[in-house]
Amino acid sequence: MDLVLAGISYTTFPEITLGPLTLRTFGLMVGIGVVVGAWLAARVIEEWTGTPREETYSLATKMVVAGIIGSRITWVLSHLDEIDSPIDVIAVWEGGLQFSGGFIAAIIFGFPSFRKWTRQVRWKSLDGYAYGLTAGLAIGRIGCYSVGEHFGRPTSFFLGTTYQGGSTREGLAGTAFETSSELQVGGVGTTFHQTALYEFLFLAVLFVFFSYLIYVRPKPTKPATIMAIFCFYYGVTRFLTDSLRVNDERVLGMTGAQYMCLALIPISFWIWFKIRPTLTVEVIVADDRDIDDRAEVDEGIADDSAVDDDVSDSDLEGDYPSVDRS
Repeated sequence: MDLVLAGISYTTFPEITLGPLTLRTFGLMVGIGVVVGAWLAARVIEEWTGTPREETYSLATKMVVAGIIGSRITWVLSHLDEIDSPIDVIAVWEGGLQFSGGFIAAIIFGFPSFRKWTRQVRWKSLDGYAYGLTAGLAIGRIGCYSVGEHFGRPTSFFLGTTYQGGSTREGLAGTAFETSSELQVGGVGTTFHQTALYEFLFLAVLFVFFSYLIYVRPKPTKPATIMAIFCFYYGVTRFLTDSLRVNDERVLGMTGAQYMCLALIPISFWIWFKIRPTLTVEVIVADDRDIDDRAEVDEGIADDSAVDDDVSDSDLEGDYPSVDRS
C-alpha cells in the first residue's frame, strides 16, 4: 500500500496584493532573480578579475534579455496549441519560459564578449556568472511554482505536493490547459511531483555549496571549477526532474531541456579535465614569473645599493682626507 509520508499543501498564488498594487508573482520572481543573480555575479567577478561591476551588469542585462526572448520563443514553438491570440506569444508575466532556449540564446549573445577576454578572465568570469545564474534560477522557480506549472505524475514521495486549489497553467497527467478558472488537477487532495519545487531545492543546495567554495573554503577555488560543477550538477538533476513531467512536449521521448542536459554533461567533463588543468598551469607559471620578476627587482635594488655605498665611500674620502701623522 502506498503511504504518503507528508504531502506538502499546495495552493497556487499567481498574484500578490500589496495594498493597492496587484503583482504577477511569476514576473516578480523572475525580476528578483535577475537582479540578485546579476549582483552576485558582478561582485564575484570584480573581486576575481578586477572587472568593474558596471560592465558585468551591462553584459548580464543584455544576456538576460536575449535569454528571455530565446526561452519564450522555444516555449511558444513547443506549445502552439496554447496560443490563441498574438498577446499570448509575449505574455511572459503569466509564465511559460523554457530554460534550454534561453540558456542557448544567452550563450550565443555573450560569446563575442567572452572571446575578447584572456583565458583567465574568461573562465573566472564564467564562474561568477554560473554562481549568479544558480541563485537567479532558484528564485525564478518560485515563480513557476506560484502559477502552477511543471507538474509531474501522482506520487507518494514525501516531498510531493498535495493540490488544495487555485488556478494553474497546466493540469496533472495531461489535463486540459486552463488559466482563468480553478483547475482540478486530478482533484483536490491529489499528491503529485511538483518539479518546480524540486528544482528550487536542488538549486538552493548548489548555491550554498558554491558560496562555501567562494567565501568559506580556505584554499582558493581554481578557475573553471564552478562552471564545470554547474554544468554537470544541473545537467543531471534537470534531466531527472524533467523525466517526471507529464505536460512537456517530447521528441523521441525526451524534452528539449533533456537534450540540453545531454550536452551539458560532456561539456562539464571537458571543462573539468581539459580546460581547468591548463588554467591552473597558467596560474602557476604566472606566479613563477612574478617571483622571478620580484627577484630581479630585488637584485637590481641590491646592485644599486652597492653602487650607492661605493659612491658614498668615495665621497667620504674626498670630503675627509686621511691625516698624515708623520
